[in-house]
Amino acid sequence: MLDLFTQPEAWIAVITLAALEIVLGIDNLVFIAIVTGRLPEERQSSARKIGLTVALATRILLLLTLSWILGLTAPIAHFGVFGREVEITGQSLILLGGGLFLIWKSTTEIYDKTELKDDELHARRGTASFGAVIANIAVMDMIFSLDSVITAVGMVNEIALMIVAIVVAMMVMIAFADPVSEFVSAHPSVKIRALAFLLMIGVLLTVQALHVEVPKGYVYFAMAFSLLVELIQMRYTRNVQRRRAQVGSGEVKGAEV
Repeated sequence: MLDLFTQPEAWIAVITLAALEIVLGIDNLVFIAIVTGRLPEERQSSARKIGLTVALATRILLLLTLSWILGLTAPIAHFGVFGREVEITGQSLILLGGGLFLIWKSTTEIYDKTELKDDELHARRGTASFGAVIANIAVMDMIFSLDSVITAVGMVNEIALMIVAIVVAMMVMIAFADPVSEFVSAHPSVKIRALAFLLMIGVLLTVQALHVEVPKGYVYFAMAFSLLVELIQMRYTRNVQRRRAQVGSGEVKGAEV
């Protein structure tokens, strides 16, 4: 077993798979930022770390049940949709449930935010169940990671390498969970974009359940481009405010003279 980690190609596989897990975990970090926002501020960080640790255990369990995971792709039933035959599998049912949950969750959160009910709900739900938040993170991570775990099975033959890659990826996610969550919470417009991204991911999971393939690269590119526009807008707003402050300060000094 130890000889496996002395091979350069093994480490290349670990790094590649870990990078894939990190990229595919972006949506999970966004979801975590939203769901932990209902907890008291002093408990949010611990909820993120505990939730991701539980999620790590869940992913490893998924890897250790490879026969079950691969069995989820076996057809259970068939039915027709818009003139095309669709196979129902265990994987598609999980994706459908996760997709519909994300659509519901992001839609209600966007409604609360746009109708200015977010602060009221935050005060009322400040004592939200810590255990329920952890369970949400763990369950949604399983749904988010289902595709990546199946991809890992196709990329790497050794379970030990898969586990190492997933541990590395989850450690990176734990390290960045707080900064991402704090950034999302501190900027309302970013939170709206994050919720819209979750809504898009929910739709993506739903259509995937119907075996309609939409490349995830398009979704991640759209999110990255949207975030870039938001960062440019934030910089512009900050510069305008700084300039106005400087002008206002100059006017006051001029008036005093």
